[in-house]
Amino acid sequence: MSLILPPLSLYIHIPWCIRKCPYCDFNSHQANDDIPEQDYVNALRFDLQQDAELAQGRKLASIFFGGGTPSIFSANAIAQIIKDAENIIGFEPDIEITLEANPGTFEQEKFSGFRAAGVNRLSIGIQSFNDVQLKLLGRVHGREEALRAVDVARKAGFDNINLDLMHGLPEQSVEDAKADLAQAIALAPEHISWYQLTIEQNTAFYSDPPILPFEDTLADIQDEGQSMLAQAGYEQYEISAYAKNKQRARHNINYWEFGDYLGIGAGAHGKITQPEKSLITRLWKTRLPKHYLDSVTSNKISTNLAGHQNVFGAGSDILSPSSLPLDFLMNVLRLNDGAPVKYLAERTGLDLGSLDPQWNELTQRGLVEVFEGKLRTTALGRRFLNRVLEAYAGG
Repeated sequence: MSLILPPLSLYIHIPWCIRKCPYCDFNSHQANDDIPEQDYVNALRFDLQQDAELAQGRKLASIFFGGGTPSIFSANAIAQIIKDAENIIGFEPDIEITLEANPGTFEQEKFSGFRAAGVNRLSIGIQSFNDVQLKLLGRVHGREEALRAVDVARKAGFDNINLDLMHGLPEQSVEDAKADLAQAIALAPEHISWYQLTIEQNTAFYSDPPILPFEDTLADIQDEGQSMLAQAGYEQYEISAYAKNKQRARHNINYWEFGDYLGIGAGAHGKITQPEKSLITRLWKTRLPKHYLDSVTSNKISTNLAGHQNVFGAGSDILSPSSLPLDFLMNVLRLNDGAPVKYLAERTGLDLGSLDPQWNELTQRGLVEVFEGKLRTTALGRRFLNRVLEAYAGG
């Protein structure tokens, strides 16, 4: 079956933050007093203009400002970027526009400006409400600033808020983790992202690792936390995502359902389907902010493996038929409900038989299933998702 164009999203990377956290492995850089805000906005516009042909007539279903700390930018800058995206690509009528924000950057006027600019979903990086844990994580905010951030967001008009919360933190007990969740639930956000701290390479924690809770403690935190969230009306729909009243993160769901997305900004990644070429391409932009900004005037055009040109391009990779099963499953199997079987053919060109013999073996072990027309893991499979995916890691 030939490929069918899936929905299209846009990821926008703002690479600066107030201070680099010791657990962060994202492309983020500590800001000084003279962030080149307008130059970066202009570069993002140029970047998107060059990638516009990859939209192939589609409008944007969602936009996500990630970082770094996107809320470090002014409301006027965010408004310019949103307007450029609308003019260059265009929006679906019900577009979701999410902005990541950290409590240390909250000002009432600025966040009212974000809302007026078109941002309709806010993702607040709380991580913990415990001052001791926040200090160990290197966060620039404390408990009171975290609580105030949610209040400011509500007063600014946001009625779709995600709280980003971690567990398994240094020196954290089960009761500490439950207290964090209880506080988050009490603030009544529409969405909670609750995930375990992991130590990644190229971070300060990797070089000087903190003492983390034992495995038994981590398991107790997971079990008791999930029970608390369920009792409070938060439905788990993905490994670390919980929503009230079905207010799920549509941008992230597009990733997990193997949709397409453009990525603009320093180090941003994209995934694009080109049915007429029978190609699915991943592409990424130059990583360092200075190099990204210098690319505007360098006139060094980069051509990716699919033939697309962009002066900001740093690399690309065409997904091969042998790598597609893992690439597809490592996304869709994150979702509790999985994804429609038809997406396998429409978005990869593969059929269900191409997942065998691994899928058949995993089914017999009670780890995966086809349920109501969807590929998904069982409850047991979700607990051991890494083992499920390892079956396809050989490519």
